[in-house]
Amino acid sequence: MAFQLSAEHEAIRDAVREFGENELKPVAEEHDREHKYPEELRRKAAEYDFVAPNIPIEYDGAGMDKISSTIVTEELWRADPGIGSAVGSAGFGTDMIIEFGDDWMKEKWLPKIANGETASCSMISEPAHGSNVAGIETVAEKDGDEYVLNGNKMWITNGTVADVGVLMAKTSPDEGHKGITAFLVEMDRDGIETDKITNKLGIRASDLAEVVVDDVRVPEENVIGEVDEGFYQLMEFFASGRTSVAAQAVGAAQGALDAAIEYANQREQFDQKISDFQAIQHKIAEMATKVEAARSLTYRAATQVEQENQDVAAQYSSMAKYFASEISVEVADEGIQVHGGSGYVTDYPAERYYRDARITKIYEGTSEIQKNIIADQIL
Repeated sequence: MAFQLSAEHEAIRDAVREFGENELKPVAEEHDREHKYPEELRRKAAEYDFVAPNIPIEYDGAGMDKISSTIVTEELWRADPGIGSAVGSAGFGTDMIIEFGDDWMKEKWLPKIANGETASCSMISEPAHGSNVAGIETVAEKDGDEYVLNGNKMWITNGTVADVGVLMAKTSPDEGHKGITAFLVEMDRDGIETDKITNKLGIRASDLAEVVVDDVRVPEENVIGEVDEGFYQLMEFFASGRTSVAAQAVGAAQGALDAAIEYANQREQFDQKISDFQAIQHKIAEMATKVEAARSLTYRAATQVEQENQDVAAQYSSMAKYFASEISVEVADEGIQVHGGSGYVTDYPAERYYRDARITKIYEGTSEIQKNIIADQIL
């Protein structure tokens, strides 16, 4: 498939790159070191429509297509994966609200998220259930015109900073994936407790939490879509989510490559820049080729998602997520090698890109899960 980015897409890239260079890079090391969530940067990013760009214009969003959103994600992560993650994840769960939520949900929450006033979260994973969504144990029992929610959610991005979230729970516990329902849950409801996870390897500026749901009551109007249809609703966004992670991986890889090129052109050994040595030139050439290949596959997946070719999108999004995440870690590793000893300390961003890139092989379905999906599609 051949395609070319439009002038509008290139303009979006230029705008996000400028924002990243001026606003994210200068404070990246500080936010990583202090595990500091970038509240002010999230609000500033929203002024430029870089927060939840998928939100429609009628709800104060940018209404960007999938290619545009992919570019935004890529460039934010290129500047700094940690802050990029925090800004880029501020609209987690909004796809579900946009597609299946009632009008009141959209009118109340989407403008606040798009304008940077608050963040949202998506509560799916549990301590014993990550890739196996159908195995979740959080339950929702009907009690009059309310549902009572009980369970434990784990690895929840924005868990301690979000004001609202989309929570998946079993309404028919014996039905497996056929008995899951999506709920809109305000995070200040009685019975919700959040515990920030701070001992992370990477993306330390992004908020991550455990969320305990203990007898939390929500009105039945908070059901998103249809009862017992939550898993099928969620499936509609798997390809989009995996493509987004592929974009994250491409951005981290490009950032690591940029840092390696900059260092190689400055560092001198044996009375010449190390970029003059063929060994370094070959490393840079291999890194750049891998990044471009990952980018091309990611854009191809984004095109299929935008065109709503579901089966094809499922295949290419998993391919892009798998390939880009693996390449991202490889390129970041080589970036450290180019830096030598300087790459092993926090004086340079090389080690941070390496730590940050690693998560892309895990969340939104591990590399192993992606291989299963790819095989199912082509065999």
